Amino acid sequence: MTLEILYFAWLRERIGLSRETVTTDATTVAELVAELRGREERYALAFSDMSAVRVALDQDLSEFDAPLAGVREVAFFPPMTGG
Repeated sequence: MTLEILYFAWLRERIGLSRETVTTDATTVAELVAELRGREERYALAFSDMSAVRVALDQDLSEFDAPLAGVREVAFFPPMTGG
């Protein structure tokens, strides 16, 4: 499947991209993250502390065990704070 992946805040800074199109065989977000980590050191660094990363699938907040079937967009970002 082909996914549009968006990176925000320090994830974007560490990876060096704000978005990219990825072809993957991953079936869950966790599998996708594992694939991304294995690509290059910059991805491994960005995803080194998963407690500091949140994910949205097609603009809906999600969990890392969520399936990717039917998903077009995956966004990774740090936790949000209110104010």
